[in-house]
Amino acid sequence: MRTLLFLLRKELIQIVRDPSILKILFIMPMVQLLILPLAADYEIKNINLGVVDHDHSEYSRLLINKIISSGYFRLRDYSATFPQAMHSIELDKTDLVLEIPAHFERDMVQDNKAPLLIAVNAINGVKAGLGGGYIQGIIQDYNQEIRDKWIQQPRFNPQPMIGVTFSDWYNPNMNYHVFMVPGILVMLLTIIGSSFASNNIVREKEMGTIEQINVSPIKKWQFILGKLIPFWILAIGILTIGLTIARVVYGIVPLGHYVTIYIFASIYLLAILGLGLLMSTYAQTQQQSMLVSFFITMIFNLLSGLFTPIESMPHWAQVLTWFNPVSYFIEVMRMVVLKGSGLADIKMQVLALLGFAVFFNGWAILNYRKRSG
Repeated sequence: MRTLLFLLRKELIQIVRDPSILKILFIMPMVQLLILPLAADYEIKNINLGVVDHDHSEYSRLLINKIISSGYFRLRDYSATFPQAMHSIELDKTDLVLEIPAHFERDMVQDNKAPLLIAVNAINGVKAGLGGGYIQGIIQDYNQEIRDKWIQQPRFNPQPMIGVTFSDWYNPNMNYHVFMVPGILVMLLTIIGSSFASNNIVREKEMGTIEQINVSPIKKWQFILGKLIPFWILAIGILTIGLTIARVVYGIVPLGHYVTIYIFASIYLLAILGLGLLMSTYAQTQQQSMLVSFFITMIFNLLSGLFTPIESMPHWAQVLTWFNPVSYFIEVMRMVVLKGSGLADIKMQVLALLGFAVFFNGWAILNYRKRSG
């Protein structure tokens, strides 16, 4: 026990003496947590709209005004011909072109129908899909307004009508910050924990102090714990700062208990730090360990369900998420924050993370013992 305390004291002194580590550990996650949720927005706004109005009627003006007043579109181009409007798309001035044909109002009044052309720049598939969906919904709403204006419904309508009501559970205001911020906090903890842990033993190799440790009576598990616990403590501090920012800046208060988050985060950090230490036992230089750590954490984050729902992934990718500890933590964070889940609700995720922690740390101990003879 005294040996382990000595190792912990040595590691903490080594961390405190390097001001760059403390800046990266605390300042970088704070800045990223303030910026990333503002950039990672699932809602598309400020779509640049081009209009070709061949009718110049009251109906066409009402339609254009309705689209612009929705708040999703900005009128950036008003062309006389469709080729001119397409040229503005080619120059990236507009994202979408609406062409209103001649006699639009007359056809609506006489024939009860009128065609419209919507041309969408699909280079950005997400923006194109959402933008096209937005404008189609606005046109349908505009069409319904005209129908309600023209058609006088009888007092007793013989046609059957189905009314649909809905409610958004867990996130009634559809605030994407509540959905994204917990996941981004998990991603930052993963990057910080794995990258610094992966450099830990390698730094001892480059400094030449690993040989002194190898000939000392320090046991292998004591050495690994001495490397793991200091960064585990610092990562818990980063989690506390992140939860504070989420509450103060974004107004996110978990429906569940903070204790649940800290218990699961403690197990998760044992797993992710153990993975970093495992990479550190194999790497020979800090550059090598950083590149490998970046490669693995990038795959973990892409397959975590943070940006793309796991259910939307191919089956083989969904299978890979079973072996991704990040996906479990993001799922748990959202369950606790949005649903108010407790430990009984996340027991399967807890067991999975305990398995990851035992596996990665056990492998790191065995591999270090093998190399140090």
